[in-house]
Amino acid sequence: MQTHRAKRVEITIEQVMQSRLTTAIENAGVTGYTILPVFGGSGRSGKWARAGQISRAEGMLQVVCIVRPEKLDPLLKAAFAVVEKHIGVVCVTDCEVLRAERF
Repeated sequence: MQTHRAKRVEITIEQVMQSRLTTAIENAGVTGYTILPVFGGSGRSGKWARAGQISRAEGMLQVVCIVRPEKLDPLLKAAFAVVEKHIGVVCVTDCEVLRAERF
């Protein structure tokens, strides 16, 4: 089966930034993404967990996009414009997809 090169971008950010981030992603020409809940973790500020938090403002989520390599730079510029002022991490990895026409 033939595979095609692509980039997987994972953006972890505060939940309250979801709509701003997805709007920026869409404006960069990316039409597909998946939003996942983040239940907890550990970073520079120490450990944290979603359990017991009262408001949505304290939670995190992850937006995952798989794009063609030529769409990577516009996506990263758009995502970083949102993430740079907030808690967040952007990760890029190489991947391969089976149906390139969907990306």
